[in-house]
Amino acid sequence: MWLKLLILAAIGGIIGWITNILAIKLLFRPFDPINIPIINFKIQGLIPKRKAEIAKSIGETVETELLSIEEIIDKLIQNNNKEEILLILKEKITEIVAEHLPSIVPSSFKGMIVSYIDDIIDKEGEALIEEFIEKMVDKGTSNIELSKMVEDKINQFEMEELERIVVSIAKTELRHIEILGGILGFIIGIFQGIIILFL
Repeated sequence: MWLKLLILAAIGGIIGWITNILAIKLLFRPFDPINIPIINFKIQGLIPKRKAEIAKSIGETVETELLSIEEIIDKLIQNNNKEEILLILKEKITEIVAEHLPSIVPSSFKGMIVSYIDDIIDKEGEALIEEFIEKMVDKGTSNIELSKMVEDKINQFEMEELERIVVSIAKTELRHIEILGGILGFIIGIFQGIIILFL
């Protein structure tokens, strides 16, 4: 009696484990639709079948929930970056004055020009950068579609590559699903065995 119960539980465990392995595989495979002629039915993996829809959904989620063009530009030009920009601007102006003003202009006069421009940059530079950032954000939000970029990038992936990425990211979780299928199948097998033996 116990042997029969154990055999039924083992069969249930194997069925549950194999079923979950197949279910995971069928998320991606077959990549291309396979037509069954007799019943006129197409079989294709869930992700390849809905790749465009999934890519669009991920793109929209990234743009609305995770990142926006405003945040990206803001992150690029933070307070410490503003100081660096102002410093680079001063250095560039010094170079331009030194290179383009005729040699007959006294160096003290050149120094006054550079000093004057440096003062203007110190006073007005941060406001100019803020204005520049606002214009960049406005232009970026109207010209750059982050969701479309993400969508296009996902759609460009070959299915084999997409499968490899997803499986490598969720390897542990997918293994747990397979094992859980075996455990649940084993438990169901025990209950079936009890029902069969006692009825």
